[in-house]
Amino acid sequence: MILMKDIYKTYDNGVTALNGINVEIDQGEFVYVVGPSGAGKSTFIKLMYREVKPSKGKLIINNKDLTDLKEKEVPLLRRQIGVIFQDFKLLSRLTVYENIAFALEVINESPRNIRKRVMDVLELVGLKNKARFIPSELSGGEQQRVSIARAIVNHPKLVIADEPTGNLDPDTSWEIMKVFEEINARGTTIVMATHSKEIVNTIKRRVIAIEDGRIVRDQHRGDYGYEI
Repeated sequence: MILMKDIYKTYDNGVTALNGINVEIDQGEFVYVVGPSGAGKSTFIKLMYREVKPSKGKLIINNKDLTDLKEKEVPLLRRQIGVIFQDFKLLSRLTVYENIAFALEVINESPRNIRKRVMDVLELVGLKNKARFIPSELSGGEQQRVSIARAIVNHPKLVIADEPTGNLDPDTSWEIMKVFEEINARGTTIVMATHSKEIVNTIKRRVIAIEDGRIVRDQHRGDYGYEI
């Protein structure tokens, strides 16, 4: 599913964000990526949807070598990956329904299929009754649910979440995590960057800890201890 082999990333300003990363993530896993600010978590996440390119090494996702990926192939890659951000990135003038449907319209899905799939994911995230609302009429937790629905409406094999509960209160964060658990239970791989010790230590999954651009711990579910 995901293979990183001897990955290095040095930015133009000379900062080395990743320094010899080796990791393999199987289909259907739920993986937390943890570490202090500036450790390299965001770069690790961005590599997977080709927001940044590695300076050195091999990166394979869904049997596709991203190392040699042409720029014109990037949009196709991103259609196969759901990405969820801390700040939602919803289109403010569109309704909840339209925000989610947009992800299908750009790939010329039929109106009939769009309606069915949008309503299906809205039911999954518990917002079927908010389809005609605009983002400003929703709470932060509801907006994050919309962004999750948009990310999974294409039935991606991989969902990448970058601090998805970072701007939410604790109760809402747990509700969002229940949605992620349900998505994962359906077979979708989830890779989530987080600072939340409470989430990592309560909903125990594989933990990849990054410090100074290196993986310092790769701890599978069931191993002893989950402090981050």
